[in-house]
Amino acid sequence: MTRLVVCGAAGRMGRTLVTLVAQNDATTLAGAVEAAGNPTLGKDAGELAGVGRLGVLISDDFAALATSDAVALDFTNATAALEHLRTAVEKHSPIVIGSTGFSVQQQAEVDRLAPQTRCVIAPNMSVGIAVLQRIARETALALGSEFDPEIVEIHHRMKVDAPSGTALALAKAVAEATNRTLATDAVYGREGLVGQRRQREIGVIALRGGDVVGDHTVIFAGMGERIELTHRAQSRDCLARGAIRAALWLAQQPVGRYGMADVLGWRSS
Repeated sequence: MTRLVVCGAAGRMGRTLVTLVAQNDATTLAGAVEAAGNPTLGKDAGELAGVGRLGVLISDDFAALATSDAVALDFTNATAALEHLRTAVEKHSPIVIGSTGFSVQQQAEVDRLAPQTRCVIAPNMSVGIAVLQRIARETALALGSEFDPEIVEIHHRMKVDAPSGTALALAKAVAEATNRTLATDAVYGREGLVGQRRQREIGVIALRGGDVVGDHTVIFAGMGERIELTHRAQSRDCLARGAIRAALWLAQQPVGRYGMADVLGWRSS
């Protein structure tokens, strides 16, 4: 059985992960981590998740749980995830990171550290999103510059970063397929007299409201026709199941940075 450590175990995603890890015959919960001062510290992770006592108490000491034979699952926030990655590198511990919202400086450190241990990083661990990203890239390549790409995403009102990391990943896939760059060609929302749409624009629009888990649509608008590619996350289970699939795969890999494309047997971008 593959030993897994859930970081952010008291959060909504963390509790889902604990539940699915406990229910999976191929995995066992080796640890559960929360931030210092969290009121759930010392509580049984299984009881908190609603699956019964597992004998794993929630701790704030990730370093004590990070070992070479246990894969960490991180769905926390950018600051915590970066700190966990630093520890994983130090402890030679494999880690799956689904956290988003990294600043430019944080992302640069993530890019430097990730190849130094076994690491899967993806802004969205859903297998369906990985497929959508590949389809979006191939569609953009086939359509060329005659179709205008726009990306629309909606998430729950509690999400703190916008646009979502998944939307940015989809935009990057389209950009790479059409010789564009997000730095010069991405437009994040529009307001006022912005003028006609530039041919090279990639629009990225973020919506927030309610309890939406996450919907992403890639639109290719042409003259007289358009293509819309949509993925809807109906529950966080799809993210958790993808993360566990990534962890099981990562446990058998050599040191290196990987993405969901690697987990699915495709060459990572």
